Amino acid sequence: MRTFDAIVLGSGGGLKIAQGAARQGWRVALAEPGACGGTCLNRGCIPSKMLIWPAELADRMREASRVNIAAAPPRIEFAQLVGRVSDTVDDMSRALRARCENTERLDYYPHRARFVGRHVLRAGDEDITAPRIFIATGSRPFLPAIPGLADVPFLTSADALRQTSLPERLLVIGGGYIATELGNAYRSAGSQTTFLVRSRLLRHEDREIADLFARAFRRRHTVCENFAFAVVRQTDDGIEVAGRDEQGHSRRATGDALLVAAGVIPNTEDLGLDKADVRVTDEGHILVDHCLRTTADGVYALGDAVGNHLFRHTVNREADYLLRTAFSGAKPAPLDYGPVPHAVFADPEIAGVGLTEEEARERGADYVVGRAAYADSNQGLARQFEHGLCKILVDRATRRLLGAHLVGDEASDMIHLLILLMKTGGTLDELLDMIFIHPALPEIVRDAARDAQANC
Repeated sequence: MRTFDAIVLGSGGGLKIAQGAARQGWRVALAEPGACGGTCLNRGCIPSKMLIWPAELADRMREASRVNIAAAPPRIEFAQLVGRVSDTVDDMSRALRARCENTERLDYYPHRARFVGRHVLRAGDEDITAPRIFIATGSRPFLPAIPGLADVPFLTSADALRQTSLPERLLVIGGGYIATELGNAYRSAGSQTTFLVRSRLLRHEDREIADLFARAFRRRHTVCENFAFAVVRQTDDGIEVAGRDEQGHSRRATGDALLVAAGVIPNTEDLGLDKADVRVTDEGHILVDHCLRTTADGVYALGDAVGNHLFRHTVNREADYLLRTAFSGAKPAPLDYGPVPHAVFADPEIAGVGLTEEEARERGADYVVGRAAYADSNQGLARQFEHGLCKILVDRATRRLLGAHLVGDEASDMIHLLILLMKTGGTLDELLDMIFIHPALPEIVRDAARDAQANC
């Protein structure tokens, strides 16, 4: 049995720990059964955004007539685009693995490591041990229990990012960020899209923002919310999904392909966690404290396996925190995430940070709301925006930001101004005291702040 200073399971967020610890002089084992780089690189953030950006560009070209540009309808060369995306991420993954294999004090195991004892794991046919073990095994697509689903050739998000043939009709089960992002990219490439959503589109967003998004999204997609699924089956005309719509009427939707994007579940069920005394929730997430320590001494967990936040930017913060604290020997302070932002790269784009208005109301907060429509801004005049909103929630007493939400162009960029304000504890007065470049898009944030000031 080989002994290391640390063992890392998973090469997504775990890669930062493995490489960082090795550079600091620790002897590290990294176990990864799949492509190096984890979900984000191989089947998530990177390939999806490489697919989404050309789709967004094509949509802008189609809408150019509203600013008096006559252009031929664009055509996305879908097979070539997907091929380029796949080749790029595959090359990046191979380069990452080669870098790991050539890093001193880092041993790479291309296996699914499983606990066979409290601090002993089996990787391939070898047993390894270490006083520090980090579980960063990520997640995979959740498959809902719909009768007949297993009997049809459906796509998951990972499949959709490698699919080189463009279906004429695409059915999408799901209404979260993965479903809306990928479904919209396929529509931009030429598919007719139908979304079948068990509850509502982007149900975790601020309700006002989600409603504005849904209104714009329905212009390009067929959306059935509060859909009660009955059965999925293969017919002569394609894949059929049957159920009842929100009015209780029977509804059937047929497509040439079916994308199932109904959420994710953690990859923790076959790690032998019981042999290590590592406890999990009923959903399979690993239980950790505020320092990312599991119920077993010396065993830590992070990322989707824990489920505190399901973002690459938060697992990066968790990995940096563990790299600082788990090797120091000192008692660590709890991990401070700060304000955690998110974005949905669909059309229109969404970004948010902090509390939604529903959450603020549930907490009994005394707050004011500031709103500014994209169309009312100077850039709105220039770009002829048809939709878009910046919404901020301000604590009445402290005048600090409780939450901020945007729907519209460049939302994921503009939100950073408000993330910084929340992180530094800045106030509405400080936001209004700064000079905004005229007529740049962030003036919409200023206008929302002015509206909040008027409501104080």
